[in-house]
Amino acid sequence: MADRLTQLQDAVDQLAHQFVASIYYVHRHHELTPVNPTDKPREGPMDSDGIEPYPTAQFLDGQRELAKDLIVREQQIELLISALPGLEHSEQNQQERIKALEEELEKEEKKRQAAVKEKDVLLAKLDEVIRSVRRP
Repeated sequence: MADRLTQLQDAVDQLAHQFVASIYYVHRHHELTPVNPTDKPREGPMDSDGIEPYPTAQFLDGQRELAKDLIVREQQIELLISALPGLEHSEQNQQERIKALEEELEKEEKKRQAAVKEKDVLLAKLDEVIRSVRRP
């Protein structure tokens, strides 16, 4: 599992992709109606290049679905941000926590080394027992 910052970066990247996809959807499927009654349609290749208008109800449903997806992604980002150490954790508190964790790690490493030594002693004893056994 990735760390929180990586998850946050991935979520922000996905949000950016969703924004682009939403803009593309609106651009590609909007109705070809002028915004202002005095507007005139453009002539040439920019007029309706690649635009496939959807019926109004379908277009609005698509917009709502895209908006819901954007809101869900934003809430996921907020959740990830809230899980990060923030203002309530000063740098000094974080340094103390790191020091405590390092001390705990040292203790566990000493336990591990003791267990390895004990394993070596037991293996040596077992080896002696096996070598001392003879067939009748």
